[in-house]
This record gives sequence, structure tokens and C-alpha cells, in this order.
Amino acid sequence: MKVNEFIILNHFVVSRYTMAILPYLLNNDLYAKVVEEDGEYIVKQTPLDIIRHSCDYYGCSFQGRKEGTKAVIGITHKAPIAIEPSNEIYFFPTASPKDSCCVWLSHMHVYRYEPAKYERTVVYFRNGKSVVLDVSCKSFINQLHRTAQLRTKLSERMEARERKLQYVYRMQQEKHVTE
Repeated sequence: MKVNEFIILNHFVVSRYTMAILPYLLNNDLYAKVVEEDGEYIVKQTPLDIIRHSCDYYGCSFQGRKEGTKAVIGITHKAPIAIEPSNEIYFFPTASPKDSCCVWLSHMHVYRYEPAKYERTVVYFRNGKSVVLDVSCKSFINQLHRTAQLRTKLSERMEARERKLQYVYRMQQEKHVTE
């Protein structure tokens, strides 16, 4: 089914190609408008439901991801979510996730941003698309930096783990060679 030239989906799972999830009112129901690199869709789920469902799809609950963010960087309110860290799928909310105006943005797709009139922010994505958000530039930058901090810390941990595994593997190989 289509509405205003948008394809309507019942469910959606974010991927590396998902750039933004915005609230979308349709017949007094709150749905989501998903902006992907190659198109836009209307999804019969709220933005938060898409984030929750995506966390479940990739093997961890939304609550677990929130607790992980708290453990890694100490953030509890408007926390960025590492939906699937090994594929660099990190999203951050522009408001409280429970707020019907909350937009979720993919950290990897944000190219640049600038303040706009009336305490709004224009966000430009790597593919040239843009969205205007009802959030101050200061608040947006804070959320962007929090997400960068989460990405960096988790990336460092994954790299350290990989180095340790490589070291153990090399030690085992050397042990077998000397025997």
C-alpha cells in the first residue's frame, strides 16, 4: 500500500543504510517515517518500537542496550543505543524516547549540521539528504558527542579483545612449532 508515494510497511529493522527514524502522524495514529540511503518508508510502528524491535532482532533487548550505555559511558537520559556495534549501527534520540516528537538518527550518516531559526537544527546526511529537527543545535551536538563517545569506547574494547585473541593464537602457534 502507498500513501503520498511512500511505501507502507508493517515492521522494520534498522540496518547500516538507515539514516533516520522520524515520527509520522497518519489518521491520528503515530507511525514512523524511515529515511534510508535509497528511499523513504512509512512504518506502522512508532520510532521507539522500531528501535526496540531492531535491538531484539540483533540479539539484545532495548533495556539491555540502555544498561550497556550506562555501564560504558554513564549516560542514562536520552541515551544513545548501540543497536549492533559490530556493524556500527548506533542511533541516538533527539528527545526522550518516550516523547512522541523524538527522532532517532544514525550516528554514521550524520555529515554536518547547522542551527536554524526557532531553536531548530538542520542535519545533513552523507548522501546529500537533510532533515530539519525541532531540537536546538546545542542539544543536538550533545547527543552527537555522547554517541561518538559510546562508539569510541565500544570500538576500543572490541579492538582490545581482538588483539588479545590474536596474541593468544600466536602463542599457541609458537608452542606447537617448538614441540
